[in-house]
Amino acid sequence: MRTFKIFTLGCKVNQYESEQIRQGYLAKGLSELDNGVAADLYIINTCTVTHRADSNSRYFIRKAKRENPKADIYITGCLVRSEKDKLRNEFKDARILDKSKFESAVVGFKGHTRAFLKIQDGCNNFCSYCKVPLVRNIIKSKSLADIVSEAEGLVENGFKEIVLCGICLGKYGRKNRSEDLAGVISALDKIDGEFRIRLSSIELGDINERLIQKMETSKRLCPHLHIPLQSGDDRILGLMSRRYKAQDYIELIEKLKKRIPILSITTDVLVGFPSENEKNFKNTMDVLKCILPLRTHIFPFSPRKGTPAYEFKEKILTDVVSRRTKRLKALSDILSYQYRQKFLGKELEVLSEGDTGYTQNYIPVDLGPGFFYPNKLLKFRISAVTKKKTFADAVNN
Repeated sequence: MRTFKIFTLGCKVNQYESEQIRQGYLAKGLSELDNGVAADLYIINTCTVTHRADSNSRYFIRKAKRENPKADIYITGCLVRSEKDKLRNEFKDARILDKSKFESAVVGFKGHTRAFLKIQDGCNNFCSYCKVPLVRNIIKSKSLADIVSEAEGLVENGFKEIVLCGICLGKYGRKNRSEDLAGVISALDKIDGEFRIRLSSIELGDINERLIQKMETSKRLCPHLHIPLQSGDDRILGLMSRRYKAQDYIELIEKLKKRIPILSITTDVLVGFPSENEKNFKNTMDVLKCILPLRTHIFPFSPRKGTPAYEFKEKILTDVVSRRTKRLKALSDILSYQYRQKFLGKELEVLSEGDTGYTQNYIPVDLGPGFFYPNKLLKFRISAVTKKKTFADAVNN
């Protein structure tokens, strides 16, 4: 029996597409390996969002060649769309795939308690630092009927949380008005079974009143939004080609938390954008203090060839970026602690993953070494909050 391995880099969409590839090869009768044993076939699903992603993608291609020099190696994903000819010259024995031939519905998700469900592809926001629109610029949305069918299959196969994802999730939409993101949630609300829905990253400008109302009324949608901030300084936001001001971000978060008090916010911040000075950086810190995010993902600026920011001249010294990143990390830990403290003594729903789990508003909780009931939706009471962890005790479920 022929064997295969998949190496996946990047976002939830890449993970979803790798799952499609996995299912396709299993259906063809191949056996998957996930240890150090050499396989007959390798698939490297690449990412190109940063220099590190490029480097890591190449690392796994070389790793596959080392494990089995005679293996069939396939390279797919965003780096292929960006550097197809370069990769073809660099890895002459590998086969370049612009697009996976497997596009069937995902019925499982190896190694995950939560299942990702890709409902949208493509981005045309063209932020000045971002390469994604250069490699995934065609906006496409899956039909509502296909989304419901795929979700039903995942629920039937035991998944208790479905994460809706896309390259630019908030741009989901079909010609029929009911087939927007709020319409998707309404349709999934009607599926029988015990499960919940979570949204992956969504842009500030894509959060409209119809979606907010659905967040208030949905019986399944988790009260958690990941909304990238990138910078809290208006000048830097302008250079980034982000279409909002810092105050717009603050006001929307305040509105959301007023209407959905349990809501958590997670976010992305880009540090060291060209010409970012201490005042600009401080403004970002001040915005974070206003919104009190549960988690802040911090990314040092990575110049990507082909984007406008690649040509910007006022680059920030590496040691300055490193210091700012450390300061931002320290602040994000404090703000997370302050947010999590608000739930001390409160009962929350947890999707258990053994002795850990996630609340509906995405707080990771420690359930204790004596608790081991994976893939259950259960009530827990937050019993203790430290700088690094949140602890919860089981309620009589």
